[in-house]
Amino acid sequence: MDPIRKFREEVQSNIDGLREDVTLKSQSLSWLRDTLPHRYSYNFSWMGVPIIQYPQDIIAMQELIWRVKPEMIIETGVAHGGSLVYYASLLELTGRGEVLGIDIDIRSHNRAVIEAHPMARRISMIQGSSVDAAVVREVRARAAGRAPVMVVLDSNHTHEHVLGELRAYADMVTVGSYCVVFDTVVEDLPGDLYPDRPWSAGNSPKTAVHAFLREDDRFEIDRDVEAKILITVAPDGYLRRVR
Repeated sequence: MDPIRKFREEVQSNIDGLREDVTLKSQSLSWLRDTLPHRYSYNFSWMGVPIIQYPQDIIAMQELIWRVKPEMIIETGVAHGGSLVYYASLLELTGRGEVLGIDIDIRSHNRAVIEAHPMARRISMIQGSSVDAAVVREVRARAAGRAPVMVVLDSNHTHEHVLGELRAYADMVTVGSYCVVFDTVVEDLPGDLYPDRPWSAGNSPKTAVHAFLREDDRFEIDRDVEAKILITVAPDGYLRRVR
C-alpha cells in the first residue's frame, strides 16, 4: 500500500476511536469548562494580534482552509481581529483570497491594528449588524462570483441571532466548503456561566444550529473535526455544505 495512503487510513482510524471514546470526550469538556474562568482563550495571538480562540480550533480551521482553499472567507465578529489576520495569512499561503469581517462595533484601536498589519491587503471590514438586510446584501454582492466561499459565525451567540445568520449566509457557502459556528459549547456548559450575557444553555449557537439543520438539508455536521481535536468551543458547529 502507498505509505501516504496508509498513514491517512491510520489517522482516520485514530479519529474513529476518539469519536467513540465517551469518557475522553467528557474529560475534554470538563477541562475546557475549568479553563474558562482563567480566560484561557485570551492568552493567544496570531502574528501579534489577539485571536481569542482555543489552539485546537485554530488548527482545525487551518486544515479546513488548506483543504477548501476558499477565495473568500466571511467572518461575523471581529473583536481584536486576530482571526481575520489568521485567515488572511493562510490565504496568503494559498496565493489568493480575501477575508471579509463584519461587526456591529469595530473599535477604532482594533481597526487601526488590523489596517496596519502586513496581512491587511487581504482583509476588508463592514461595520454593522451581521443580520441587517443592507449588510447581508452588501456581503452577498461582494461574494458574488467568488468560489469557494467559507463562512465563520462568531458574533452575538443568542439562538435568534445565530439562526438569523445561518439563514442569511448559508446560500453564500459553496458546496464542499464550510459554515463554522463558534461557541456552540455554550449549550453544554452550566447555565449560570454567562450571567452578564444574553446567551446561555437553551439559548445558544448550538440550539440555532440544530434548528437550522431541521429546515435546511444542504449542510451536515462534520463530526470528524471535533473528534480529531476533542477540545473545541464548536461542538456540532463545523457544518459542511454537501449539496
